[in-house]
Amino acid sequence: MKSTYHFFRFILLFTTGSFLLFSCSREDDIDPNAPLPALELLDQSYGNDPRQSFDVYLPAGRSREQTPLLIYIHGGAWIDGSKEEFLQFKPLMEQSFPDYAFVAINYRLYDFISQDNPFPAQENDVIVSMEKILSELENWNISDQIILAGGSAGGHLALLHGYKHQPIGNIQGIIAFFPPTNLSTLYDFNFLTQSGLNEILEGSPTTNPERYQSSSPVSFVDEHTIPTIFFHGTEDTVVPISQSEELEEKLIQFNVPHQFITVPGQGHGFDPGTYANLIEEAAQFIRDNP
Repeated sequence: MKSTYHFFRFILLFTTGSFLLFSCSREDDIDPNAPLPALELLDQSYGNDPRQSFDVYLPAGRSREQTPLLIYIHGGAWIDGSKEEFLQFKPLMEQSFPDYAFVAINYRLYDFISQDNPFPAQENDVIVSMEKILSELENWNISDQIILAGGSAGGHLALLHGYKHQPIGNIQGIIAFFPPTNLSTLYDFNFLTQSGLNEILEGSPTTNPERYQSSSPVSFVDEHTIPTIFFHGTEDTVVPISQSEELEEKLIQFNVPHQFITVPGQGHGFDPGTYANLIEEAAQFIRDNP
């Protein structure tokens, strides 16, 4: 019996010691200076509503010093769309912004039936999501150099935050595709636009002028406005190109660094080749206006 006991005790000590030696060896093999691997963090919550979430795409080899962040805001007339819109642009963004991390955010949408989430719910969601993102920068190991981008309603929200709330995130620049910029002048574009804005902004420019003024990016352009590049199709029948022309006039007035590129013959959305060229133009603009 004693010999059997001593045998099993020997085996136990041997295997335990081997495990500890193996563990130490594995830990010693880990290089703390090795580049971080790429990482995706999907459906990260920033509030109690299911729509208050964002997706995070962190590149390999990122660092606090060398990895800026681009935040993309989806379109959909403030009533539709989702953060998954970013996926169609992600390969182009990664090609033109190779050192960047990306976040694509959702926000609460206006509901015509329940009349829930009128403006400024969407504006406020961008603020709250930005505050959550800022709190995670160190954990994600990326820098606090932030660019905002978006298309249509997302372009509007990117411009509105960057112009009105620039210190929240210390936004460095904005990229906008066919954005609404002055909701008062957009109101009379057509019957659908008028009907939609009347619901979402709870009135017209006549009955609720403060809401239209406070929700329009052009209202907040001044000499401190951050560099902006924006694109608009000449045949846009959803958001007229005059919206971008109004923005350009204000940016020129205050001598703000900007680039306005018109896209002849295209409407509210561009073909893939055009997007590829414009995203590269945007990347070059951002590099030229740090």
